[in-house]
Amino acid sequence: MSDRRQLILPIPPPPADSMTPLVPARMVNEWVYCPRLAYLEWVEGEWADTADTIKGKRVHARVDKGGGRLPDPDELDEEMARARSVTLSSERLGVIAKIDVVEAADGIVMPVDFKKGKRPHVAAGAYEPERVQICVQAMILEDNGYRVEQGALWYAGSREKVRVAIDDDLRALTLDAIRGLRAAAETRQRPRPLENSPKCPRCSLAGICLPDETNLFRKGYPPRPLNPSDDPALPLYVQTPGARLRKEGERLVVQTREDTVKVPTISVSQVALFGPVSVTTPALHALMRAEIPVSWFSTGGWFLGHTVGTGNGNVAVREAQYRAAFSERRSLAFARSLVAAKVKNSRTLLRRNWRGERGPEGKEDALAGLKRLARRAPHAKDVQHLLGLEGEAAAIYFGGFDNMLAATAADGLGAFSFTTRNRRPPTDPVNAMLSLAYALLVRVFSNTISSTGLDPYLGLYHRPRHNRPALALDLMEPFRSIVADSSVIQAANNGEVRPSHFVFNGPACSLKPAGRKALIAAFERRLEQETTHPLFGYRVSMRRLIEVQARLLARHFQGEIAEYPHYLPR
Repeated sequence: MSDRRQLILPIPPPPADSMTPLVPARMVNEWVYCPRLAYLEWVEGEWADTADTIKGKRVHARVDKGGGRLPDPDELDEEMARARSVTLSSERLGVIAKIDVVEAADGIVMPVDFKKGKRPHVAAGAYEPERVQICVQAMILEDNGYRVEQGALWYAGSREKVRVAIDDDLRALTLDAIRGLRAAAETRQRPRPLENSPKCPRCSLAGICLPDETNLFRKGYPPRPLNPSDDPALPLYVQTPGARLRKEGERLVVQTREDTVKVPTISVSQVALFGPVSVTTPALHALMRAEIPVSWFSTGGWFLGHTVGTGNGNVAVREAQYRAAFSERRSLAFARSLVAAKVKNSRTLLRRNWRGERGPEGKEDALAGLKRLARRAPHAKDVQHLLGLEGEAAAIYFGGFDNMLAATAADGLGAFSFTTRNRRPPTDPVNAMLSLAYALLVRVFSNTISSTGLDPYLGLYHRPRHNRPALALDLMEPFRSIVADSSVIQAANNGEVRPSHFVFNGPACSLKPAGRKALIAAFERRLEQETTHPLFGYRVSMRRLIEVQARLLARHFQGEIAEYPHYLPR
């Protein structure tokens, strides 16, 4: 045995106490496979299903039904005995395991772990992480008084059983893994991502871990495309007054007086409810269990809040966010870059969409003014100075907004015009559309930020206020023009939303249901459009890109990325 093994064996893992949770054997497997993956799942509570993980659950479904009792060590006899789904723990090691099958014969027991794939053709008979997992189970059995000489792995894909010898080298490796994971959890030090590893593209947590994106800042490696690049699930909007959302098996049912629509729950990413729409308790419970947020809007489109399940329990991310938010230096640095990015993207939209039929007057002056303000923002002395620069940029941008609207409507029924930005309430159709689009964008960012573990109500630029998602407002600033404004411009210029789609009540202007539906369709279409990330080079939908940006912000708060990279399309 090597000197390294001799040094490892006598050193026990950190002791567990009543406040320390027991580490599942599966997490020890993950630690050997990828320490960062184990840390994200065990310490930070991150999880994402893929086809592989769902298939693995199906493989375990039969043995999980067992719940059998393993006879006590002194009750074992010479006859063959088998128990399924046995849960045991070891306080000495600080680990726990649900053992798929325990076979006993001649006073000796053997743990058997089920795997979904085929037996690998490697010298040891199985990969190291799986051998370590079976060793954890064997050591737990020993600590409970059983005699163990070997374990086994059953590969469902090839229907083969591979035996694993529980020798000193494997025990040392297992103790080392248990100690490493427990120590990382105690010190709250997230391991660095693997570098150019073939494990990453198929990993279920690749979109959460962002290994290549993080390594770009550390090592300069070009990122590989995200896998999967997008989530096929889409938001479900319900805006018919009196509609009722209920559950029917694995489907959501939207019931109105005129129609009934059924949608598979797995196809829904979010639910948005407008006005007097009711939800049954079973449907709400199903949505919360599936971690599908429900957003509530007034009839006029004001975002009121959202309902979620237990949410992301990643306390470490929020702790890092609070430290950044309570630091005036870090908050100001972030706010400077935020305002600069917002002004740059406003300028980009204005440059791309300035229409010739309304005349070129003022275009170059507007672009030059926005460029000047974008350069000044990183040098603002304080937040008040930034607010002044942002207000000046907004005046220039909205001063040219009318030039992005078509002079003649596509349907020939009249065109929209814009003079100035107003709200609370909006007094003209374009402002009414902008207000709704911004409310939809707040909902997108609030839900996305919450899913990453961040607190949407504590921002770094927007100050906290009751029921105000300040961080969502922060992060969406560079996306206002790119997503919300562009959706409004497209819906207006294409004739999807027409002047007849609005109603006036005193000075207030609001969308009728048909107009709101058309604008929401344009907004969702914009989120589904693919774009090339200017920093990472791969193509993703705007919806997925927003999630990537939220996770990059979390990485920035936790110190893995020195500066948060804003999305700046060319």
